[in-house]
Amino acid sequence: MGEQSGAQNAWDMLSDEQSQKHTTTGSGDLNDILGGGIHCKEVTEIGGVPGVGKTQLGIQLAINVQIPVEYGGLGGKAVYIDTEGSFMVERVYQIAEGCIRDILEHFPQSHEKSSSGQKQLQPEHFLADIYYFRICSYTEQIAVINYLEKFLGEHKDVRIVVIDSVTFHFRQDFEDLALRTRVLSGLSLKLMKIAKTYNLAVVLLNQVTTKFTEGSFQLTLALGDSWSHSCTNRVILYWNGNERYACLDKSPSLPVASAPYAVTGKGIRDAVSSNHKRARVT
Repeated sequence: MGEQSGAQNAWDMLSDEQSQKHTTTGSGDLNDILGGGIHCKEVTEIGGVPGVGKTQLGIQLAINVQIPVEYGGLGGKAVYIDTEGSFMVERVYQIAEGCIRDILEHFPQSHEKSSSGQKQLQPEHFLADIYYFRICSYTEQIAVINYLEKFLGEHKDVRIVVIDSVTFHFRQDFEDLALRTRVLSGLSLKLMKIAKTYNLAVVLLNQVTTKFTEGSFQLTLALGDSWSHSCTNRVILYWNGNERYACLDKSPSLPVASAPYAVTGKGIRDAVSSNHKRARVT
């Protein structure tokens, strides 16, 4: 019995260790406030105003999750569920090229030695490993999320599912608010189960709306707490003057904190200004 118990504990330890795997965002400062990046076995909601870089970050994660293990990545594949038509193949190609250039800068020697590494580090290879679903209604979105479990059972190397954006069709087309809340709650539970069962990250991109409270307007995530309470982590992207910032607004283990980031030709990267310091909210 003692040996069996010890083996079980070792397995639990291994499982816990695997759950700590994460995908880099492309920005070291952003990774820092997230505890290394976007974590597997968790649902992360990323909200922000139009133009702040939500889709750019979603695409970046779909590329970065594919960084081969020998270069410090997960070597996984991505599912990208596009509800707004904002997924642009040309931009995905650019971000893949940027990711490859960064890998070659950091690992010039190992790349030269490995022919398989050379084959992997092609933009076309990265694009081919993103499973893309275009969604045009909330009924299609429900159907695809219900289908995901079967799909992921057949594609066990998927390490991230990005939904861009999760609330778009529910805001546009859904008139029964009570039913909408129940449907979204069911979908969120299913996505949390998928993240844990298949050891992958689920990233929900969300729009921000303006809410009038206590005499002033405030930004709030679309559909509010009825949806976002079910996420493990919540990140808000916002403008501070002319610069983009990300705020970790909710986490089970990390402090509330903000960090600057930039959207460049290569994708998501650290903000150029060197005088920025990570802001920790106490």
